Amino acid sequence: MKGITGLLMLLTFILISCNNETNSIAKFKRDFPERKQPKSFTYSYINSKEFKLDSLKESELDIILGVNRMDKVNLKKTDSILVPTDLSGDIAYYMPYPFEVKKLDSIKKIIFFSYQSETFATYEYGILTHVGPTNMGKETAMTPTGLFFTNWKAKKTISTVNDEWILKWNFNIANGLGVGFHQYELPGYPASHSCMRLTEKDAKMLYNFAEQWVLENEDSVKIKGTPVIIFGKYDFKAPKPWLSLKTNPNALKFSEDELEKIIIPHINEIKKEEKIRDKYNANKS
Repeated sequence: MKGITGLLMLLTFILISCNNETNSIAKFKRDFPERKQPKSFTYSYINSKEFKLDSLKESELDIILGVNRMDKVNLKKTDSILVPTDLSGDIAYYMPYPFEVKKLDSIKKIIFFSYQSETFATYEYGILTHVGPTNMGKETAMTPTGLFFTNWKAKKTISTVNDEWILKWNFNIANGLGVGFHQYELPGYPASHSCMRLTEKDAKMLYNFAEQWVLENEDSVKIKGTPVIIFGKYDFKAPKPWLSLKTNPNALKFSEDELEKIIIPHINEIKKEEKIRDKYNANKS
């Protein structure tokens, strides 16, 4: 009888523990953000001098900057711009990323940079949370691809390549190579010296989104930061890939399966580093 009672108590404890663990995981999972879908996904070329950029709502301007992979200053300089017929939707509908990636549903935070499409995206527990344009490395100074982790950050720093380059909202991801993401001009094509350029708004967002590393000492990293995957190739001899949106609005879209194939080679390392950080944070508290 005592044995049966003990077994029942053990089973009860296990069930409670499992339920508590499930609830703990569930409360950290993100809900899908509310997004308005545009009625139309058609695009046309418009003379930038005739287009009244200053009269647009902030959300509409963000979409046009995203579609053309430019900042506002460069957008005004160019002859023609690609403009969606319907600007009423959420910017995520105009970018190439899937709204959910189930392979990431246990990963707290991750950042993607697509070389081919010149865009970036953030996911939290597998849910797309932010997207935007980027301009990456030019042909003579290409951005390295693969898995990285955010290192140190600075609201303002000077480039190690040229001391005239002021990098705002800079977050390093490859300390030895001097590669990171930061605010800088976006001319609408890969133009950087291997870094990932962003609009000021997006640079600030990622600056606050990602976590810094924790150093054991000057030569050793104790805790790595937020995972960053840079993927794809840019064809420097072909027209800008996003110009194909005029004839095919889905030309640059990534399916969930395609993104999962990019993630799979790195998922074990990402999970391992996340466990190390979680243990470190738990010990701190």
